[in-house]
Amino acid sequence: MKGSSTLLLVALTVLSTCGLAKAEDNSEFFMEFLQVLLVGSPEELYEGPLGKYNVNQDAKEAMTELKSCIDGLQPIHKMELVKLLEQVLGSEDDA
Repeated sequence: MKGSSTLLLVALTVLSTCGLAKAEDNSEFFMEFLQVLLVGSPEELYEGPLGKYNVNQDAKEAMTELKSCIDGLQPIHKMELVKLLEQVLGSEDDA
């Protein structure tokens, strides 16, 4: 639960800091952010969803630490999070 709370807090902070206005844009950004966070690298975060934003060094260090926590999850737990993300992305495609 602690990891989930941390992920949510970091994600909300990033969304707030980036100043995204539209709900649809927020959803797309958030889903891409989570996808890269789960299966990508910190560098891919800065090239992808965070590419157009100026991410300061403290935020980069926090992202790297968060990514390390996610990478430290048991493989089965990480796989289940990826499945959940795929399910959410699939339901968005149906809408």
